[in-house]
Amino acid sequence: MASLPTSLGQLRSAIAAGTVKHRPVKDEIRENLIARLRAGDTLFPGIIGYDESVVPQIVNAVLSRHNFILLGLRGQAKSRILRSLATLLDEQIPVMPGCEIHDDPLSPLCAACRARARTEGDDVAIGWLSREARYVEKLATPDVTIADMIGDLDPIKAARTGLHLADELTMHYGLLPRANRGIFAINELPDLAGKIQVGLFNILQEGDVQIKGYPVRLPLDVLMVFSANPEDYTARGKIITPLKDRIGSEIRTHYAATRHEGMAITAQEAWMKRSGGIDLVIPDFVREIVEEVAFQARQDSRVDKRSGVSQRLPISLLENVVSNAERRALAASEPVAVPRVTDVYAALPAITGKFELEYEGELRGADNVAREIIRSAVGSVFNGTFVDADTARVAEWFDLGGTLQVDDTLSAKDLLNTTAVVQGLHELSEHAGIDRGAPEPLRAAGVDFVLEGLYALKKISRSEDRRFSGAEQPRRQTRNVQAEGMLDRELPLRGDKKKYYN
Repeated sequence: MASLPTSLGQLRSAIAAGTVKHRPVKDEIRENLIARLRAGDTLFPGIIGYDESVVPQIVNAVLSRHNFILLGLRGQAKSRILRSLATLLDEQIPVMPGCEIHDDPLSPLCAACRARARTEGDDVAIGWLSREARYVEKLATPDVTIADMIGDLDPIKAARTGLHLADELTMHYGLLPRANRGIFAINELPDLAGKIQVGLFNILQEGDVQIKGYPVRLPLDVLMVFSANPEDYTARGKIITPLKDRIGSEIRTHYAATRHEGMAITAQEAWMKRSGGIDLVIPDFVREIVEEVAFQARQDSRVDKRSGVSQRLPISLLENVVSNAERRALAASEPVAVPRVTDVYAALPAITGKFELEYEGELRGADNVAREIIRSAVGSVFNGTFVDADTARVAEWFDLGGTLQVDDTLSAKDLLNTTAVVQGLHELSEHAGIDRGAPEPLRAAGVDFVLEGLYALKKISRSEDRRFSGAEQPRRQTRNVQAEGMLDRELPLRGDKKKYYN
């Protein structure tokens, strides 16, 4: 910007006049946060469900000028929160142009910038660094070295410049010094080797780092933030105790507490802007079922709780459900694509890779576990939707021998025609909030919901080829009985196994 100072002398005058602020990065973030709190602004746009839990703890950490870590299972928006911290930085700050560590013109750290400041004085040129360039993120992996993180001597630089290896100007700066005057985030901290974690001790406690081979300590100005999965402490690595002790605040994240919070997150993240000339209408009950699948999976004993079930599951699932409805609409030349409950079963590939199974689940198989989770989710949403509805009439039609063959490829018109023979079925679907005058694809989705809901509650049965029929009657346990004067016959067991009744 033309109005910004372009030399060190102009910068000093602007700071004295109060038109440019000059402060450490933690104070900068703290003051900008205070201004947002006073204005009542949203602190972390796009973060849903954390207003009463995680966000207040982050606010406390920032107000305390703490380095902090976010602990949580997969898919709990840890990385997004860390990246959103950059919005609390000033729009631009003055730097020494060309400096790898974004030196402060008023108190440069590196030897080259100090030499320029001594030589040129107040005439030394300055540049301006945007807030986006002040956020540095590193995914911790076992192959990260101390040179990657902190720095090392650079023999090639020494050879090109003709300098001695002990000269400061032959330093190679790592990621941490390059994050000077900004935010440095490390994702999946436990994956960082223990000796590399030791290299972070000084910056967290004393506020400086020392690069190997040089008797120079760099007092960096940086906010350190981390993320980690608690399960990683034992699965792949751990955070060493002295490092944990130096991290100011440990903040726990969590999954959405309610189905509606989860639906809001999924609606925000899922890709629903489809091209192709087909409109998309997603019934509320389909959105609820998709979200309930994640909730049911997190409660299922066959799914590993320590690994967690990511919020990416319902996001990917909804996208796949919509795609199946889109495929059906294209094949049937329908102008509107309306997802059905049947499409959720067709979207198994979006589910099976999103959770880890316990031993019992491995024996059962991922596909079978996913189908049973979907069935539980459908039953839960169906119970909440059809609270006062009388489903006996529809179930009775199937119990009297009626059968119905449907699948996810049937057009809305064909599905409605096929199911018209079932007494009370179309009327019952109105309890899902779909009027009789609604478009055919919506009414077809309602009818499909009723059928799948009754199947989920075991009021009717369904084969693998999607043939609906009457509910299966539970078999009575029997035992062959021999008695004097009686022919061999099977009689039911009752009560004590040693007693038999006829």
